Amino acid sequence: MTGLSASRRFLRTRIKTGLARSRNSLLPAVQMTACAVGAYAFAEYVLGHTGPLFAATSSLIALGFSRDPRLRRVMEVGLGCTIGIVIGDLLLHWLGAGIWQAAVVLLFSILVARFLDSGTIFTTQLGLQSLLVVLLPAPAGGPFTRSLDAVVGGIFALLVTILMPKDPRREPRQDVRKILHELAEVLRECADGLVDNDSTKAWHALIRGRNCQPLVDRMRQTLRASGEVATLAPLYRRHRDELAGLEQSLEFIDLALRNSRVFARRLTSAINHTALSDEAIDSISEVLMETAAAVDELSLGLAELHDGARRAHLRGARQDLIEIASRLHPKMLDVQKLEGETVVMLFRPLMVDLLEASGMDSREARDMLPPL
Repeated sequence: MTGLSASRRFLRTRIKTGLARSRNSLLPAVQMTACAVGAYAFAEYVLGHTGPLFAATSSLIALGFSRDPRLRRVMEVGLGCTIGIVIGDLLLHWLGAGIWQAAVVLLFSILVARFLDSGTIFTTQLGLQSLLVVLLPAPAGGPFTRSLDAVVGGIFALLVTILMPKDPRREPRQDVRKILHELAEVLRECADGLVDNDSTKAWHALIRGRNCQPLVDRMRQTLRASGEVATLAPLYRRHRDELAGLEQSLEFIDLALRNSRVFARRLTSAINHTALSDEAIDSISEVLMETAAAVDELSLGLAELHDGARRAHLRGARQDLIEIASRLHPKMLDVQKLEGETVVMLFRPLMVDLLEASGMDSREARDMLPPL
């Protein structure tokens, strides 16, 4: 019965997750369908190509659900298709047709693709096209008909991006909310480990901080794609400065996460060596919890779409962080031992990073710290 109950819970969770994912993908799915069918119809009825499958497939690849910039994907599809046909035709002329020739062509094409570019789509298109040239008869109109179809699909993908864009701010704001939530939880786990005198909790906070790096890398990729949409689509061009601000904040958040890992590692050692008095534990844990709350407020500001609310949240987060920064001195936190002082000293750069992420100038952020 326990196993059956667990299976039911898993199935309910899986269905709920799948429905949410499908609902959030409705608009992109409509865009991809219209783009693929439109590209196919244009290549067949306007250009007169027979069965222009590559017009449809290249448009799907260029749009897709990937966070890679679409312009790069369009270029990878078009160039990969064209170069692959050239390589396939040349090797077919020199080696002839056959299974072993196809193997040689495919191996050579993949190596050439990796030499020219690191893009996965570029390598796949180049290898696929060269292989098709060797294995399949050329379509009516010559082998480069496929290349033209790929270009048509890419152009349709760009047109959809320009004429039917999604809000380029949506995914970066979701990403920054997740990242800052994790950072706040890292600080709270550090505080819990300190209060409970449990170095394992501080070590778990360190592991959690390390696991945040893929989220940061993912947001960088999202910002590149969003910046491209904001540049191509006139409707969202006014948001380019906003996206640039998010990108700048992400760099400081990344530094704060790195410093949080250093801090958690040192805190683990301080707990193991009983380097902090009861008064210092109370003071530092309070600072950590207050900083986590300020990070939550910063998250609301960076993820907010409306200018007024965004500025209000950022201003509130900045004021909270300034107040916390003014207390980051070993003596003010009742720290007496050298290892405890190191813990406080390692938290100061993290605070500067958070102040800069909230929009404060670097020198001004450092001036918020009490002199040593």
